[in-house]
Amino acid sequence: MVLSFAVLLFYGWEIYRQAPPIPNQVVTNSGETVFSGQSIKDGQNVWQSIGGQELGTVWGHGAYQAPDWTADWLHREAMFMLNYWGERDFGKPYSELDNEQQASLEARVQKEMRTNTYDKATGNLVISELRAQAFRNLGEYYSGLFMNGQEQADLREAYAIPANTVKTQDRMDKMSTFFFWATWATVTERPGQEISYTNNWPPDELVGNKPTSSLILWTGFSVIVLLAGIGWLSWYYATSRDDEHQLEVPAVNPVSGMKLFPSMKATLKYFWVVSLLMVVQIIAGIITAHYGVEGSAFYGIPLDQWLPYSVSRTWHVQIGIFWIATSWLATGLFFAPAISEREPKYQKLGVNVLFFALLVIVVGSLAGQWMGVMQKFGLVENFWFGHQGYEYVDLGRFWQIFLFAGLFIWLFLMGRALLPALREKTENQNLLIMFLIASIAIASFYGAGLMWGQQTNLAIAEYWRWWVVHLWVEGFFEVFATVIIAYLFVRMQLIHSKIATTTVLFSTIIFLSGGILGTFHHLYFTGTPTAVLALGATFSALEVVPLVLMGFEAYHNLTLSRSGEWVKAYKWPIYCFVAVAFWNFLGAGIFGFLINPPIALYYMQGLNTTPVHGHTALFGVYGFLGIGLMLFVLRDMNLTKEWRNGPIKFAFWAINIGLLLMVLISVLPVGLAQTWASVKYGLWYARSAEFMQQPFMATLKWLRVIGDTIFAAGVFVLVYHVFGLAFGWSYEKKSLES
Repeated sequence: MVLSFAVLLFYGWEIYRQAPPIPNQVVTNSGETVFSGQSIKDGQNVWQSIGGQELGTVWGHGAYQAPDWTADWLHREAMFMLNYWGERDFGKPYSELDNEQQASLEARVQKEMRTNTYDKATGNLVISELRAQAFRNLGEYYSGLFMNGQEQADLREAYAIPANTVKTQDRMDKMSTFFFWATWATVTERPGQEISYTNNWPPDELVGNKPTSSLILWTGFSVIVLLAGIGWLSWYYATSRDDEHQLEVPAVNPVSGMKLFPSMKATLKYFWVVSLLMVVQIIAGIITAHYGVEGSAFYGIPLDQWLPYSVSRTWHVQIGIFWIATSWLATGLFFAPAISEREPKYQKLGVNVLFFALLVIVVGSLAGQWMGVMQKFGLVENFWFGHQGYEYVDLGRFWQIFLFAGLFIWLFLMGRALLPALREKTENQNLLIMFLIASIAIASFYGAGLMWGQQTNLAIAEYWRWWVVHLWVEGFFEVFATVIIAYLFVRMQLIHSKIATTTVLFSTIIFLSGGILGTFHHLYFTGTPTAVLALGATFSALEVVPLVLMGFEAYHNLTLSRSGEWVKAYKWPIYCFVAVAFWNFLGAGIFGFLINPPIALYYMQGLNTTPVHGHTALFGVYGFLGIGLMLFVLRDMNLTKEWRNGPIKFAFWAINIGLLLMVLISVLPVGLAQTWASVKYGLWYARSAEFMQQPFMATLKWLRVIGDTIFAAGVFVLVYHVFGLAFGWSYEKKSLES
């Protein structure tokens, strides 16, 4: 970890040093000022305020409904200049010229756009008069699109952009300058190199954006690393698994006499909120998906006037993180006193205070995001209380700080409850130390989200954002889950403490060895140097290595669920862990590696192949972990009553089958069709309304209804079961004791 973080921070410094520069001024060859660098920074804030990465993408990161604005601007700017030269030199638009004439103009436009004219001495970016004219032309087009231009009405419908999304011309002009700068970075070559600041992304041969030799080289190397890692780990499993021996299963549940302390009972309301948030997330997801086929309405209701696409998608993503994290935090608060078999003074009060603090964060941040997108805030107020515009870290800075403080309150409550057990020299001590370390990491690593400011360069903000998304969510929450699952099986005396501790340590080492530097695979094309691409490709391949052997984990958990009569009471929580292993293999492993190699991601970044991985890894792995941990806690809260099998069985299989169908018959085919278009024509076309609104694409998007309906039914029945545990309808009439 020390070595990995040293490398991560060193190349983070390189990203700071080599990020695409924001000029003091953009001026023409004649010295006319086109716009200022401050306008670019303000324009970035305007873009963030309308939803940022939740409405289309920039540099490939964000939502999939509207275009990637940098790819769209890049192609439109090139076509403006090609058509201008075609009419001036040949009397025809570019599309009507013969191949030789087109080739000559393409060479000219590539020279125009790829030559780096940033003057480091003055801090000014010098552009030609023609490019300044193209900027003004595109500014008018985007003003019509984001405001109320009649010519762009159909496009607004296709892109799910409400009329007057940007309220004033001043804000619109500033956002256009940000789009220009972000696009300039995608095509202008780095000083002394023949690749752009974004490693020639997005693909568009018209402007010379083609895959670099580094992309090909490191793709091949990542496959070699993957195969070598799989071979080594397979050898390890083959030589070490025989050393593990199963404990003799106790005749009765070892935790059946566990005392429920008041603070443990107080966690029940956390799981009620988790269940309600799941329902709200599903509703937001349904609305968001429907915008893909009916861009401004929901079955005829003009919903975008009150709940625009960027808000519904923000809530869908943000609420998912909220309920998953809440489930995991509540699980920790429940088991910490159970581990020590004593409750610190005022622990229940602390649990209740934290609960209400989390409620304020959830409601306040979601309301702030709505107000931000609806343009109720100034740019400064939006940064603090509204919508930051960065996917997964959308909540305003005030709410970020509030959540950061809440995580440390949680850590304090965890630490004081675990301390008595840590002082005792038991065989579980090492496992508990790992539990505490994982808890510290969860609280502290969210702080990476505070490392950028209101007007930080986008390349730098992206670096820190992925610390939160990759290291906090995908990294240390994974370690926490591994530890707590191991502990649950140890306390039930289903596996040895020594074996559990060794397994946790081994899993953590393997996962973080690839996972920490694997963060860079999100940063191939975000204004970073080539070394980031090399490290990301290599170590993200290592991330996949442990996932290909998830069958062992699934089989192990399945065996545990059938190991004793009393263990059957934990069947469905354990089955959730089996599902985690399955989705780890399919969603994180196969679908993750589908898009991870540099050459694959070059054509796929920003396409629907990403939400294939996103849904199956985020919900499939972390969502099912959250559900499994919740069910474990709810099971331990009342061990005397038997659960009704029907509803929970239906919920489990419906959620799994629905998620699989959602991906396989809709999202994945859409993504693969887009990939074909991206390879053949360029990303601008793969994300365009022209391509996405074709009848066969509309059919593929409508097919999602099948999987989504089954999935939603499963979630609703799961919530019905959870509330039934409090009100009685989820229990059989006979008790487990009888």
